[in-house]
Amino acid sequence: MNELTIYTYFWIVVNLPGAAVSRPTPAVDLARHENAAKLLPVPRLVIGGEDLLAGSGGVHVHVNPATGLAQADVPLGGALEVDQAVAAARSAYETTWGPMKPADRRRLLTRFADLLATRRDDFATIATLEMGLCASMSAQIDAAIEWTHYYAGWADKIEGIVASGFSPADELAYTLAEPYGVVGHIITWNAPLLSLGMKVPPSLAAGNTVVIKPAEFTPFTALLFAELAREAGLPDGVVNVVQGDGSAGEALVRHPGVGKVSFTGGPGTAKRIMATAAESLKPVLFELGGKSPNLLFADADLDASVPYSAAFAMSCVGQGCALPTRLLVEESIYDQVVESVVATIEALPVGDPMDPASYFGPLVNAAARERVVGMIDAAVAGGAGELRTGGSAMDTAGFFVEPTVFADVDNDNDLAQQEVFGPVLAITRFRDEEHAVELANDTAYGLSAYVQTRDVRRVNRLVPRLRAGTVFVNQGPNPITQPGRPFGGIGLSGFGREGGKAGLDEFLMIKGVGVGRG
Repeated sequence: MNELTIYTYFWIVVNLPGAAVSRPTPAVDLARHENAAKLLPVPRLVIGGEDLLAGSGGVHVHVNPATGLAQADVPLGGALEVDQAVAAARSAYETTWGPMKPADRRRLLTRFADLLATRRDDFATIATLEMGLCASMSAQIDAAIEWTHYYAGWADKIEGIVASGFSPADELAYTLAEPYGVVGHIITWNAPLLSLGMKVPPSLAAGNTVVIKPAEFTPFTALLFAELAREAGLPDGVVNVVQGDGSAGEALVRHPGVGKVSFTGGPGTAKRIMATAAESLKPVLFELGGKSPNLLFADADLDASVPYSAAFAMSCVGQGCALPTRLLVEESIYDQVVESVVATIEALPVGDPMDPASYFGPLVNAAARERVVGMIDAAVAGGAGELRTGGSAMDTAGFFVEPTVFADVDNDNDLAQQEVFGPVLAITRFRDEEHAVELANDTAYGLSAYVQTRDVRRVNRLVPRLRAGTVFVNQGPNPITQPGRPFGGIGLSGFGREGGKAGLDEFLMIKGVGVGRG
């Protein structure tokens, strides 16, 4: 289901006569989940040409977020397996992948992208089983495939330049774009295949090999990803997978054989990674959290922008770094927008993520549910705003939380300043354009910003003033589904870019060369 279909879906649901407002306990089909679990890859570590069924980091009991039931024992790697994986990646870089002709790398990566597409539905099912992604949200699977195709095409188009005009006549000056060697990728759990698609293909296209560390509670996507890389003909050691906890990630960052680290996650973990990388001045790329504002002006197409602003902010149960979870509304339309947003959210069904009719599924695990409900309770107790709908955990074995909307949220409150990473939308009013920009920029994050208006001159005024790495106007698309457009943040949202040529350049080093005549 693509994004347009999703938006059409929630638009139809919102406008159904007598749309339901009550939140019954989600009915989860246990037999369907148990049968689907047969599709999960065998839990293992992938190092070089070997599959290891045990690791030095112990075992993680993986729990299905929708059922609350254990469904696999996942072996975890530690420093030992990280060292083995880096050695395998280094060997592949020096003997097979690095020396390979760029056109051959392109062909292999294209074959890899084609194989990902053949397993599209399997990836969607795995995402549901491992992190509770609703079937209606599986557009991110398609996006990951497109990112892989996009970067496959870059593999034989990497160029240097001739630096003419400044060198003496007896010197040829030029540049070479060279890979780092081994790149460590610590991927996010909330969109594991998309995270892999954004990071691994540009690394490989640039000529690097990779060691991937998935989160311990979402290991299966990376395992199928590595399996298909092997099937596509990528040499052993080019793609390695060592799932593990924070200690495995620390070992990967600290390893002297890793040339660069790319991480998607939270600012707290990023600070620890940066401190570790600083020991050897290792470069890092960070795509971190967000508290993205959505500026809704009175002249916007409200029939389109209001349901979009409500439903997109809550997509993937709010577990998205770039989602517009702060809705800033011009005061002349504030009351009607709040009512419409609440009606939209209450009409979208919570249910079994296996069911294509479900818009909201569970959070990723029990800890996430506890954290989100804790933030909601604190907001209610602290008078953060008016709780208009939701606000509680749902009475089920799975990790479901009611979609929640707060109105009249003060911009200084935690609901407006801290990343909830759950189905919680904070609505705040603004007086005019100047006030809207002030509120939007009053955050330590800076990943994305959204603007809903029909005034093109306003758009041209606002875009340069909004403190964000990406800005989207008028029901803007998902900010990370377009592989040719750079994506990334500023401030607590990180630095570096994924997407476009900028995303390729993140995994290349520029070497300057001067050649004399003598």
